[in-house]
Amino acid sequence: MFHPNPSAPNRKSFLLIQLGDIGDVVLTLPSVQALRAAYPDSRIVACVREKAKDIMADCPWTNDVVVVTKTAKGNAPSLSKTLDRHRKWFTDLRRQRFDVAVDFRTGTRGAIIAFLSGARHRIGRFAEDGGLWRNRLFHTLVDPPDEHSQYAVQHNLNILTPLGIEVDHPKLMLPLPAYRLAQAKQILENVGLPSDAPFVVFHPFSLWAYKEWTIAAGASLIDAITEKTGLSVLITGAPEERERAERLVRTCSSRPLNLAGETTVGELAGILKMAACFIGVDTAALHIAAAVGTPTIGLFGPSAAVSWAPRGNDHRVVTADLPCIPCRNKGCDNSEYSRCMETLSADSVLSCFETLCRTLYPDKTPTHVDNGLLNS
Repeated sequence: MFHPNPSAPNRKSFLLIQLGDIGDVVLTLPSVQALRAAYPDSRIVACVREKAKDIMADCPWTNDVVVVTKTAKGNAPSLSKTLDRHRKWFTDLRRQRFDVAVDFRTGTRGAIIAFLSGARHRIGRFAEDGGLWRNRLFHTLVDPPDEHSQYAVQHNLNILTPLGIEVDHPKLMLPLPAYRLAQAKQILENVGLPSDAPFVVFHPFSLWAYKEWTIAAGASLIDAITEKTGLSVLITGAPEERERAERLVRTCSSRPLNLAGETTVGELAGILKMAACFIGVDTAALHIAAAVGTPTIGLFGPSAAVSWAPRGNDHRVVTADLPCIPCRNKGCDNSEYSRCMETLSADSVLSCFETLCRTLYPDKTPTHVDNGLLNS
């Protein structure tokens, strides 16, 4: 339920800046939805990094998306061309005459964009190290108390409190346009999977090595799901993860399908929407699956499930039985290696999968799970 402040000014144009990774952008969706509900006639423009543009482009609560691009290594233009490109980018941004700019993160790049947007009012998150100049670029700073026990969705909603927005029980959701589902059906057919055949998506990869599961454990899980249920298993991942996904396929006794690197982020969302279940580590795909309404099993180690795991009866978390979880570090002693992920067993994940299936379908075995019903 939304509680907009009736005394708040009727803002007409908002710039929402979220320069985090894809998962961070997905977890901002309830904030966009809340802003749209509170100010239904306003113009809302999202500013994201190029790799996350599909998420906000498909978001039904935004009017437009502004993309921050990154120059590929080895292709850096001259200084004059770089300055010209930045000048044009900010000139186009300022022409939109924003009333409010909101930066959801504590970085300096988003703060600069908010400032140079020319917005009449700028709201940002207080940064502990931003006293010299970064914090001074905002009119209003939000410094929420202890967010360690809050879901990351709420972290983003906290930044909207100066606009009089409060949300009871926020729900993460991303309604997909019809063309995304059509794209997904075509991709599935191209790899030999009928679009009406139930399947499980498995995603063991992450931008951060310390969050990843092992190839051996992943292969054991895939083989067990295939043997016990007859369901097809699709492996997803980024283009740079395709080689490891191929190694995972070769390790399996069964024949999972490898879609790593074969889809855009938007196409991946469509495929996840059609899946019977998603199993994967703490990464963007987990949040996208939850947002499109697919049941998930999140494999967590160093990162805190209380902050990052999807909420709801259709979502489960599996961790190793270690007292140090979650350490909130980048692996053991920040070594990029996580003993908790290395020791997480395939049997524990399989047990969770079977329990989830029995919970969702008490009168059915996992073999008879119907993905159309599962996502209804």
